[in-house]
Amino acid sequence: MTERTSNILPEAFQERIRQQFQAEADQFFEALNCPAATSIRINPRKFKKPTAGLETIPWSTHGFFLNERPIFTLDPLLHAGAYYVQEASSMFLEQAFRLTRSGEQAVVLDLCGAPGGKSTHLLSLLSDKDLLVSNEVIRSRAVILDENIRKWGHSNVVITSNDPRNFGNLASLFDVIVVDAPCSGEGLFRRDVNAMNQWSVENTNLCATRQRRILADVWPALKPGGYLIYSTCTFNPGENEENLQWLSETFDVESIRIPLAPEWPVSEYEKDGLFAYRFLPHRVKGEGFFLTIVHKAGEKAPYSFPKKFKKRLERLPKQADQLKQWVAPDLFDFFLAGELAVAFPSPHEQLLGELYDNLNLISFGLPLAQIKKNDFIPEHALALACDLNSNPFPTVELSLEQALAFLKKEEIRIARTEKGWILVCYQGQPLGFVKNLGTRANNYYPKEWRIRMNLGEEINLPWHQML
Repeated sequence: MTERTSNILPEAFQERIRQQFQAEADQFFEALNCPAATSIRINPRKFKKPTAGLETIPWSTHGFFLNERPIFTLDPLLHAGAYYVQEASSMFLEQAFRLTRSGEQAVVLDLCGAPGGKSTHLLSLLSDKDLLVSNEVIRSRAVILDENIRKWGHSNVVITSNDPRNFGNLASLFDVIVVDAPCSGEGLFRRDVNAMNQWSVENTNLCATRQRRILADVWPALKPGGYLIYSTCTFNPGENEENLQWLSETFDVESIRIPLAPEWPVSEYEKDGLFAYRFLPHRVKGEGFFLTIVHKAGEKAPYSFPKKFKKRLERLPKQADQLKQWVAPDLFDFFLAGELAVAFPSPHEQLLGELYDNLNLISFGLPLAQIKKNDFIPEHALALACDLNSNPFPTVELSLEQALAFLKKEEIRIARTEKGWILVCYQGQPLGFVKNLGTRANNYYPKEWRIRMNLGEEINLPWHQML
C-alpha cells in the first residue's frame, strides 16, 4: 500500500475492504492511487465526428475513453449537448435497461436524476414514443438536471423535483424505475477528496437506511411486471448486497441476471438466486459502481387515469400558431404555462396532466418561446432541441473564438444583414440565439449558463478536432 493510500483512506474503510476483498485488497488500494480515467458518452443525435480513434467502453454503445482530460468548459460542443462527460462504470446502466425493453411504449422514472448522466443516457436508449420522468428532490440540483437535459435536446421528458414518497400517488404508473441512490460515495474516493473526508461508518449506515426508505416509498409507483434498477457508487455491502437482500425479502421480486461478455472485467455477485454487478477499481478502467435489477411480480395493466384532471393545462392561443412551425407540428400538442409556450409529444398528453396534478414540475416537453404580447422570444432550449425546425431562422456559423465569446454571453458580430432572431452554430451544432438589430446583435445565451472562467490568450482546439 502506498503512502498516499495509508495517509488518506479512513482506517475503518481499509479494514472493511481487507475483509471484503482479502487477497485483492492491496491491488484495490494501489488502484486508488492511479489517475482516474476520462470518459465521455456521445449524443448520437448530435455528435457527427468520427470516433474511430477513440477507445470504446465495452458495455456502452456510445461511450468512449479519452487519452487525457481536456478543459471541457472550452469546448462549444459540450455546451451544445453533443456529448456528456460521464464515468465509464456507470454506463453499465445500458446493459440492465436493454433487458427491460419489450417494444411497447414505456414510461420510465429516473428517481435521483441529478446531475443528468443517467437521464441523458436513458433518453438516448428510449424511442420518441416513450417518456422519461427525471426527478431530483433537491431543488438546486434539479435546476442543474434541467440544464443538462435541455442541452441533450430530447422533448419526450418531464423534469420534476419531488420526494420519493410523492410518487406513491401514481400507483403502478412506471414500466421502469431507476434508483441511482444517494450513497457514501466510496467508489469516488480516487477523484473526490470530499467523499473521503466525509466518510464514516455511521454515515454508511445512515445511507443504507435512507436507501431502503427511498425504495419503499417509490415501489408502489412501479407497475406489476415492471423493472427496478438500483445502483450506487459505493463498495459498502450494507448499501449494496444487503439492500438487494432486503428488497427480495420485503417485496415479491425476481432478480435478473445480466449477460456479461467474457472480456468484460465486471464482477458478478450471486447468492441465493440474487444477482448484482460490481465495478472494482483494480479490475476495470473506471470508478467504483454497483448495480442490480429486479422484476416486480404480477401482470402489467394500463394505468388507470382519473376521469377528470384537478388542474387544466392551457392550450396555446391561436395568435401564437406560428410557433408550431418551429418544430414538426403534427408530433406535438401545444400548451401555455404562464407566458411560456411549450410543445409536448402528442402520445402523452393525458399522462402529462396526471403528472401536472400530482408532482412539482420544473419543466416538460420542449419550451418554445416566451410570449410577450405579440412578441415571441425563442427559448434557449429550442435552439438545442433535436426536434428544432431551423428553417424559420437564419443561421450563422461561428469560429471557436466567437463561439466561446457567445458562451460567455459577450457581444459578438454577426455577418448577416437580416434583422431579428438568428441561430448561431459551431461546427453545425446550434448554440443559441442572438437578435440582430443591424448595428449590433443581442446575445440571448442564458446568463446562469455562461462560461465564467478566464479564456486566456491562447485557446486550444477541442479534443475532437485533434483526432
